[in-house]
Amino acid sequence: MKIDSTASGSENGFIIIERAFSSEDRHLSLGIANLHAVVPDIEANKDKMLRALEVFKAKKVNLAIFPEFSLSGYFWEDEPRCWRYMEQAVIENNTDWVDKHLQPYLGDQLCGIIFNTVRQGPNHKFFNTSFLLCKSHDYCNPNEVYDKIFLPPLERIFTNSGNDDRLIVDEKHGRFGFTTCYDILFSQLVLEYAKIDEVDAIIQIASWRSLARRDYPGMNVGSDVYYGNLWDMVMPAVAATNQVWIIACNAVGEHGITGAHFWGGSGLWAPSGLKLLQGSNINEELLIIHNIDLREQRKREKDDFNYAFDFGSVYRPIEGKRAFTRIED
Repeated sequence: MKIDSTASGSENGFIIIERAFSSEDRHLSLGIANLHAVVPDIEANKDKMLRALEVFKAKKVNLAIFPEFSLSGYFWEDEPRCWRYMEQAVIENNTDWVDKHLQPYLGDQLCGIIFNTVRQGPNHKFFNTSFLLCKSHDYCNPNEVYDKIFLPPLERIFTNSGNDDRLIVDEKHGRFGFTTCYDILFSQLVLEYAKIDEVDAIIQIASWRSLARRDYPGMNVGSDVYYGNLWDMVMPAVAATNQVWIIACNAVGEHGITGAHFWGGSGLWAPSGLKLLQGSNINEELLIIHNIDLREQRKREKDDFNYAFDFGSVYRPIEGKRAFTRIED
């Protein structure tokens, strides 16, 4: 597939940014939805997802990725009202829509769709769950989904931490691990994915906010968008220090009730840590990157410095545990 390396435009109401990693169309083509979730309006969000999928399918994308809380948008502090709204968004109330409207987009070309919503959990709380729609997965099976592990304070009111902190998916283009938003800040989880599970890429979906103030007046340094700055620092750092691809999909725009702003900045980072494409911090965009050779590019970069080999020469795995040590027996 020949793609103009600077292609862009608009379609179905979205700005489209389209790039090609290579000319080999046997490799992975990604669709990353840098979208705004309407709150409170689940039906509007469903419509937006379907319009985005129409674009992705027409552009011959293989894997389409949507942000955290794709169906509902983020929580807010009015607990009774938020509970009632989120209960409408649980996957158990939306399987008919998934089966009749999302699943039909799957075929020989578009073989996977990743989206996120809440599902019912114990103790009258939800799980924050990412679902993979594809032929080899049952999205209704709790063993084949990813539940967010690390929960910010507001989310602890509504959700439980996941029971298993990993989801590994093997498919023809590579091996993938999953994180949700805050999860990626915890190095042990990423270390397990990179050094034990040996994934090629981590798919990070998020509703990552922008605004937080940090001041260092003695150095004349400050930022009003510290959380956003953190996103832009963490994605390349995690990619580089673990030599894995980071495929990140974040929400953008203002929360319809609280006015909280989400950073957007969805994108693709190579195992070197270099940013290959990043979306807007303001506008909705569909990012499309064609023909990404995940495995071979990762091998090339490991041929220079193989961090996993060097790590393994110093740390050894603890038998029966997902952990390492330098202590001799």
